[in-house]
Amino acid sequence: MSSTIEHVPSRDSAPAPEPSGRTRKGLRALLVRLHFYAGVFVAPFLLTAALTGLAYTVTPQLDQLVYGDRLSVARVGDESRPLAEQIAAARAGYPDGALASVVTPAEPDATTRVVLAVPGLGEKQRTVFVDPYTARVQGDLTTRFGKTPLTTWLDDLHRNLLLGETGRLYSETAASWLWVLVAGGLVLWIGRNRRKGMRRARSLFLPDRTARGVRRTRSRHAATGIWLALGLLFLSATGLTWSHYAGDRFGQLLTAVKGRAPELDTVLPEPQQPPRTEGGEHAGHSQHGATPAGLTGDPADFDAALAVARGAGLSGTVTVTPPRDASRAWVVAQTDNTWPVHYDQVAVDTSSGEVTSRTRWADYPAPAKLSKLGTQAHMGVLFGIANQVVLAAIAVGLILITGWGYRMWWLRRPSREDRAAHFGKAPARGAWRGLPTPVILAGVPAVVVLGWALPVLGLTLAAFIVVDVSVGLLRGGRTT
Repeated sequence: MSSTIEHVPSRDSAPAPEPSGRTRKGLRALLVRLHFYAGVFVAPFLLTAALTGLAYTVTPQLDQLVYGDRLSVARVGDESRPLAEQIAAARAGYPDGALASVVTPAEPDATTRVVLAVPGLGEKQRTVFVDPYTARVQGDLTTRFGKTPLTTWLDDLHRNLLLGETGRLYSETAASWLWVLVAGGLVLWIGRNRRKGMRRARSLFLPDRTARGVRRTRSRHAATGIWLALGLLFLSATGLTWSHYAGDRFGQLLTAVKGRAPELDTVLPEPQQPPRTEGGEHAGHSQHGATPAGLTGDPADFDAALAVARGAGLSGTVTVTPPRDASRAWVVAQTDNTWPVHYDQVAVDTSSGEVTSRTRWADYPAPAKLSKLGTQAHMGVLFGIANQVVLAAIAVGLILITGWGYRMWWLRRPSREDRAAHFGKAPARGAWRGLPTPVILAGVPAVVVLGWALPVLGLTLAAFIVVDVSVGLLRGGRTT
């Protein structure tokens, strides 16, 4: 969504225009320069994010293609076997590690997942897939947070280019600048059409078929950006919520406004002490140190915890997690990420068969709900196949916009033999001088606050300003 550059007269060479005119023209010149340089230098990050995101959108289908023999059952039976029987089958084939959780599927053709915490796998787990109707083990995979190896690999590729924490700067840079490029491009394109009297919707939303050269490319670039603007802004905002630095700021904001999701209380109530009787002291010592069944993850207690949760109204796919010590309850959580979502959780005391605590999705604060739903939509699971199609279309559109942006840069290069160049000339420097003082005074604090909220954006913007000023000084230019 680039545009031609307009000359902004200096204060020494022309009378000062009206404040409104100076504001409009000064802002436009500044936006043109910012949009140009952000597009040139940040576009590679956006292109990488679009390509890796496009690959990630089809992970459900890829998982079924690659791991279908483990994720799905060949024949749907009449009734599922008890979890204890399925767990026993999994442990017989895979005795190493501790029993971390069991995921029971909502789909009739899906396998039960028995998750084992195995030393040496770090944050990853070994997941054993069991046919719920026959208790036959269909295989295992090394998973992370329930994701298959292929999905994990594509997720890491999109998040950090397989470079760990260092690589996360790439995705945060892309997300931080994406909204700047989109918002600036919208202002430039809408303003350009208004200045030319082109108020029809077609001039905004459809490319100009009569244009040629750079005008045709700009028309395609801008019109496609108009169609994708909301989706790109959404991906930028949701991507930033789980980024490293901006995500930390977002977490602080949620805490400040009390917008975090409610936490489930898993501490079991203190049991009432029985009356002391003769020899009671020795009896107490005989009970000291006894390990309840729940602490050892007794397979039978998985069925008990699941039955209590089902009776409490938890339906669909649920994850059953044993307590980590004797003072804790079992946790049964709904994990239905497709709309309408279900995220209720209950803490279960299997010895009494009671629910000791509960959190309901309906009770989540609005910020927590928006964050959760936004994350699932960004990952392409909230609305199923329709969600995947929309994300894929946005990714393809962003790839096209990026390509057209670079093409404009190339088409606008000087072509005369005496001043030929490989790329177009950058917009004129000194655009900020066209801004009136009140706008500058208001803009500087706003940029500082924005830099605090989005640290990567703030640092890269500061680096750009330093380099730009340094280049201007080296060239002997007075305007910066």
